[in-house]
Amino acid sequence: MTVKIIIRVVIIAAAGIFGAVLDAQAAPLSVVDVAAPGTNCVFNATPIPNVPPPACQVVVNDSIGVFTPPGDIGAARLQSRTYPGTAPAPAAGAMAYVYRVDLTAVKGVTAANCVTKLALKFGPVVRLPYSASGAADVFVVTTGGLGSVKIAAADQVGGTITFTFAAPVCPGDTSYFFGLASKSVKPVAGKATVSFSLGGSTKTGDRVP
Repeated sequence: MTVKIIIRVVIIAAAGIFGAVLDAQAAPLSVVDVAAPGTNCVFNATPIPNVPPPACQVVVNDSIGVFTPPGDIGAARLQSRTYPGTAPAPAAGAMAYVYRVDLTAVKGVTAANCVTKLALKFGPVVRLPYSASGAADVFVVTTGGLGSVKIAAADQVGGTITFTFAAPVCPGDTSYFFGLASKSVKPVAGKATVSFSLGGSTKTGDRVP
């Protein structure tokens, strides 16, 4: 009897470990390219005067986290931008959380150190119709905005989302604005993890749900 009890406990523990491994697997998020200011209409249907549709206006709130890649000089920036979804727009009741990694004020001292990934605490993502192809998790403003580097992939493990850039964001470059939506309409200060092409990472300020 004692042996059977011990065997049962071992099997349950092993099953629990296997389940934990499955839970830790990354879930890929869908990413779609969009154009501004048309994509604003997902969050606010108010048109921009004297601009041909689709062109809608949003009221944004910006904050900046500053860091310097090791081996570079100058201040790199993580720009966090938020704006609310308002009725009758599709994102009514949600909040847009938009980011941009900006190294335009940075110079490489020897071999340039670039940003390859950005990870932040986010939680559940609201899928929205950012393009005619249907609902998606993440939008990237590749037309009508700043930037030159796209997002290649976005993966979520638990509450953490990791964005991988299609090419390193190097000194002198900036990423495009990229964003996603949350039902949490009260942004809070957080710490994002920035990964570098020459290895290592650092933390910088962000705003998240």
